[in-house]
Amino acid sequence: MAKLRAKHGRCSVTGCINEHKSLFLLPSSEPLKTQWMDFIFGGNLSAKPPKELHVCARHFEEECFHNMGAYKAGFATHLKLKSGSIPTLRYKAIQASQSSPSTQLPAYQTNPLGMPTVKTQQSFLTPQPSFRSVGVQTTASFGDFSVGTTTAEPLYSFSSSVRRPSKRRRLGQGGELDQEDESLDGSSSNGLDSTYDPADPATVLTETTSLSEDPSTPVHNLKKYIVYESCIMELFVVCPACMRLCDVRTHRRGTFLSVEQRCPHCEFYRQWNSQPLLGSTPAGDLQLSAAVYLSGASFWKIARVFDAMQLQTFQYDTFRRHARAFIEPAVVHQWKTSQEATLQRLSQQGKVILGGNMRADSPGNSAKIGSYTIMDLSRGTVLDIQLLQSIEVGGIYQMEKEGLRRSLELLESRGVTPDCLVTDRHPQVQKFLTDKNITHYYDVWHMEKGISKKLEKISKKKGFEKLQKWTRSIKNHIYWTAATSRTGPERVAKWTSFLNHMRDVHAHDDPLYPKCLHDIRRTRDKRKWLRAETPAFHMLERVLTNRRTLKDVAKLSPHHQTSSLEAFHSVILHFTPKNVIFPFIGKLCRLYLAAMHYNENANRPQAKTREGVPLFKVHFPKAMKGECSMKPHRTKPTFSYVADLMGLIFDKVFVDPTPYTSALLAIPVPEDFIEQYERPEKEEVIASYVSRLNRGSV
Repeated sequence: MAKLRAKHGRCSVTGCINEHKSLFLLPSSEPLKTQWMDFIFGGNLSAKPPKELHVCARHFEEECFHNMGAYKAGFATHLKLKSGSIPTLRYKAIQASQSSPSTQLPAYQTNPLGMPTVKTQQSFLTPQPSFRSVGVQTTASFGDFSVGTTTAEPLYSFSSSVRRPSKRRRLGQGGELDQEDESLDGSSSNGLDSTYDPADPATVLTETTSLSEDPSTPVHNLKKYIVYESCIMELFVVCPACMRLCDVRTHRRGTFLSVEQRCPHCEFYRQWNSQPLLGSTPAGDLQLSAAVYLSGASFWKIARVFDAMQLQTFQYDTFRRHARAFIEPAVVHQWKTSQEATLQRLSQQGKVILGGNMRADSPGNSAKIGSYTIMDLSRGTVLDIQLLQSIEVGGIYQMEKEGLRRSLELLESRGVTPDCLVTDRHPQVQKFLTDKNITHYYDVWHMEKGISKKLEKISKKKGFEKLQKWTRSIKNHIYWTAATSRTGPERVAKWTSFLNHMRDVHAHDDPLYPKCLHDIRRTRDKRKWLRAETPAFHMLERVLTNRRTLKDVAKLSPHHQTSSLEAFHSVILHFTPKNVIFPFIGKLCRLYLAAMHYNENANRPQAKTREGVPLFKVHFPKAMKGECSMKPHRTKPTFSYVADLMGLIFDKVFVDPTPYTSALLAIPVPEDFIEQYERPEKEEVIASYVSRLNRGSV
């Protein structure tokens, strides 16, 4: 066989229009020449051959070359064809796009060495560009970092004949195979874009570079994917230098995977890490812990999801270690920083309308921990949260007053002066604010709810059914009274006028409100009015005009209410559910996260259609008992605070956690409930245990 040499030219194979630097002249050996001619002309040996015949390397199997492994690894610039090799791979010509019908591009058949994809596959004869991928090729030394147990034998064994399976067609709807073989970007069935030319090095380089991350991108902002273990191990089956089987060993720690590939034949070695290492900490482990914590999720629920998918993860101890060392210090620092900025701005704006309310971890007398929230009602911004334990303040009834006292002391120390404070009707809070000479208003909804419950109970009695028709009017009247009055006596005058209105009397003796403001109309149905001598009217008069009710009506808030605080409490339920027990610092940090989320999203604008029409949604509140109401549909919430905390954790806290941890340790943590009791030995408790059914008679 004549000596083969590479020559740049045009391939002579029928239907192949590729130009490639690895072309081989026709051999002079007559038997091989006949087989080559048969392949070149597709069995039409009667065709008149040109003076020079060339066959490009694309038509040969990989086993036909001596140095294919070295060529693919970039260690050789020319391919060496084995003697007696025959071309066997044929590529059909395809039509290009309609814009250039005269241009033809080669269509790939199924390549046993790799799936043809526009964005990821290059020709196996094209040297790969040498560049470093930040996300997946980080070099790590395991001399001082234990990531798992290595085995003496390779964890994966492969047969001597290694060939990659051809690309499988995607399952369509109903489990049927699609007729088109989809690529990563949705190209046609041959896996190629209509403008893709594998012989064009500029095209290949551009597509490959688009998959790499910017080296300046922070670690926590890199993209991540779910990759199956079998797919990873396919990359390490064969040595890229000599194309022989390699020894492969894996090391795993949490979500981190390290693969060591060593070739026993040519001593080729490389180590691949599935994620960057921050010192000895896998970046993915830390970011997963931070993502679970900052989103208000539960580690145990996320772990159940991972177990269901067979996704590798770490233990709860690792999550708590990340939380104590990096996440919680970052949350406390971020909240304190934003709180100081908010209070500094309010101190320069004069008096502020505040709202306060407490939320306990469980209803009733069994609450152990409560959180008191102070909010700027004018802007809907949470200013401060105080977390208290009932044992440290002397009982659950003292928690609300103590939380308010601590919050007001903080605001006063920052120069914030309250104009008034809107709360519920807690007796201790009333006395405390009276002593501090702070204008105190009551939330209308809390008072309306109390009166409505009493009226609903009374109206169910026999002879009092007529009161059910007036319940909604009484609810509306209390809101109207609070919103249209300027002084306490005026509110009382308007409130008591409703008793006359229910008797069809619209002129009143009180000069502050001498008559009803509505138009006087003659009523045809006089049965709807109440009569003064009936028991129903006397019972209603006792409820609406008792001493405490009139005193509280005089202090109803004329402007802002605590509905924003109630909305914030519903946000807290996402971060700290009442049926889940958290450590004291953990609960405090989750409250801070809820406050940051609320402050960022409370004033979202109303969503609109493309034509600019405001969107509304219909809902059926439980209090309206089957009746619907409309509420504006807000735009989607944002989570910028999560991105800021991620950056703080990775860029600052992880680098030097000392100043952030010291601020966290400065927070006073109350003594746990169990510490006030003497803890018995476990063996004694087990020995003294008796079932309730076996305790015997008293």
